[in-house]
Amino acid sequence: MDLIKLLEENPIIAAVKNESELDIVLDSDVQVIFVLFGDILNIKEISEKINSKNKIGIVHIDLVDGITNREVGIKYLKKETQFKGVISTKPQVIKYAKAYDLLAIQRVFIFDTLSLNNAIKHLGDACDAIEILPGVIPKVIEKLAEKSNKPIVAGGLIESKEEIITALKSGATCVSTTKEEIWAM
Repeated sequence: MDLIKLLEENPIIAAVKNESELDIVLDSDVQVIFVLFGDILNIKEISEKINSKNKIGIVHIDLVDGITNREVGIKYLKKETQFKGVISTKPQVIKYAKAYDLLAIQRVFIFDTLSLNNAIKHLGDACDAIEILPGVIPKVIEKLAEKSNKPIVAGGLIESKEEIITALKSGATCVSTTKEEIWAM
């Protein structure tokens, strides 16, 4: 799967935190869904719902109750679910995901110069894309876009069309948001 093309063709990603949001986005035109909830008992079903609508599901493994961030957790997701990729703040999880041929999105939180420099320093070839939070800091998006050849997903605090446009103009490939009203833009 060509992640860059997928993200460029789908500049708005729905990030869902519960079943009701998932049901709404499944009936929308959004093609890429970041799943920010679930547990060991329902994660397979969540992935199957997404897949049945021919949408791309990417799960934030750090937020799934009962699935470890070790290799066995990634192996389970690959073998038992329909997810196409994972999001994690943990570099080791990203390496495991790549080993199991899953898309791997490294999530980083940028809140000062030190965290920005650490993110730049530690972004290796292991991930397929970088998700930065908050996604409303054009200067940070620009710096990361300059330093990395990976697609950049701007997430967190995206609440308006203007913020989407600013993020995209600053170098983000796409944005992720939990705001339902933005999913249709």
